[in-house]
Amino acid sequence: MARKILISAASVILAVGIFLLMFPVISNLIGKNIAQSETDKFEKQTQNIIDNITYDEALKKGIIDSDGYVIDEDGHRQSDSPALFKADLERLYRDSVKYNESIINNQTSHLINEYYYEEPSLDLRDYGIINGIYGYVYAPEIDMKLPVYLGASNLNMSYGAAHMTYTSLPVGGTNTNAVIAGHTGYIGRIFFDNLRNLETGDDVFFRNYWELLKYRVVDTKICKTDESQDVFIKDGMDLLTLITCISSDENSGSFDRYYVICERVE
Repeated sequence: MARKILISAASVILAVGIFLLMFPVISNLIGKNIAQSETDKFEKQTQNIIDNITYDEALKKGIIDSDGYVIDEDGHRQSDSPALFKADLERLYRDSVKYNESIINNQTSHLINEYYYEEPSLDLRDYGIINGIYGYVYAPEIDMKLPVYLGASNLNMSYGAAHMTYTSLPVGGTNTNAVIAGHTGYIGRIFFDNLRNLETGDDVFFRNYWELLKYRVVDTKICKTDESQDVFIKDGMDLLTLITCISSDENSGSFDRYYVICERVE
């Protein structure tokens, strides 16, 4: 009897050990598939743009449901991704550019307060975009492709990467610096964990609703939390800055910031 108990206990311990060993691999694979699904859905959306009507008008006419999916007369969805509306996207682009212009001389007082950069710079629901995704960031050298949400809140960063409010929205242009934040070491998901493997000269892309922006890594650095100059707009430059947390060498349990600074090339 005792032998059977020992064998059973050993089997349980072995099973738990195998589970713990495989959990990161399986969990990261699931996480990667989730991110891939979101970016694939984004690409499908950009190919399903409806002219001559807005989201609000389509909703009132029963063309779409409350989640933005085109429906038939019986309310059945006719596609596997929500529709986008040309007029709404054109307005979103204009408002994004206007937002970028408005913050050029108005960053310092806001970026010192976490509450400000957690709140979304624009409410995408006003433009018929229900899922909150503005685009995705793609770094082929580290096999990273993540949806990007507006507002660097803990909720958004549990789903993907997040745009830091009071930095430029990622539409490109002179005098812009779009700052994208992502977690490292998040249980069960790989977000910006491999950011430190990017090197000067590597390409990084941002896909928004209008075009694919190509950037190139020009610098990487480690900074203290109060050393934030690299999140600010640089005169005459078109930048994309990626940020994540890394453990500090000086004090166990504290964190520094790792920056990947990219300059627009296309």
